[in-house]
Amino acid sequence: MLSYQHGFHAGNFADVLKHLVSAQILLYLTQKDKPFFYLDTHSGSGGYKLNTEQAQKTVEYTNGIGKLWAFQNQNELPDSLKTYLQLIHNFQSASGVGGTELNAYPGSPWFAQHILRQQDRASLFELHPTEFKNLIANTRHHRGECKRIKLFQEDGFQACLSQLPPKERRGFILMDPPYEVKTDYDKAVKTLINAYKKFATGTYALWYPVVDRNRINRMEKQFIESGIQNIQLFEFGIDADSTKGMQSAGMIVINPPWTLMQQMKLTLPWLKQHLAPENGHFRQLQLVDE
Repeated sequence: MLSYQHGFHAGNFADVLKHLVSAQILLYLTQKDKPFFYLDTHSGSGGYKLNTEQAQKTVEYTNGIGKLWAFQNQNELPDSLKTYLQLIHNFQSASGVGGTELNAYPGSPWFAQHILRQQDRASLFELHPTEFKNLIANTRHHRGECKRIKLFQEDGFQACLSQLPPKERRGFILMDPPYEVKTDYDKAVKTLINAYKKFATGTYALWYPVVDRNRINRMEKQFIESGIQNIQLFEFGIDADSTKGMQSAGMIVINPPWTLMQQMKLTLPWLKQHLAPENGHFRQLQLVDE
């Protein structure tokens, strides 16, 4: 359909969850000198200004990064959130909108490019023509420094299969589809299961919105029955499940870093207390054992 544009939703509570989990995975991979491969199947624009008409129409960032940015006692933050916020500060400075006011928010490609080293490689996929044009502009500086960052205006689901296995034999694959059509839920799960068959040692993360809880239950069941081992789930919501749109979102992670579960045990309760103290909730579980 190609109507979804993330600028309306950038920096919301779902982005906070997605990007802090992704950052922790990427940072864990950099602990070894060996190179790794990053694949972003639905990259979006790579960066967003929060004073645009899109962002101001929904002001969704006020239920996510806006509250974190305004938190006064940042020394009390869990380490994962300290790291995440520092990355946001770095993005603001790199975008030329530094200072104390929150003006911009990075997309998943920027987090990856900022953490990637010269020996690492990335493939960024985005099919939407406007988003792809913005992605080119927002990654120009990093691509100039690192020739191993490649952009493709192609279908990300197909990319997840065509790019694997990577020559590095280490990698992180992030799948963040817009779920514009209902079949994307099943398609995302089936694609990741097939990708795992090609590259079983990679780390995979699938972001999902909770709009219809039955669809999420079905996704979980499909992963449990897939035969894949070591799958974790992390979910955060700011209100009860509702027909009024997305109130919760989650990340399903295959082959997670061994440190991730403990980090999230500290992070998710903090997010509930400070982003949604009244109706907030979270889940974290080992969906499939190692």
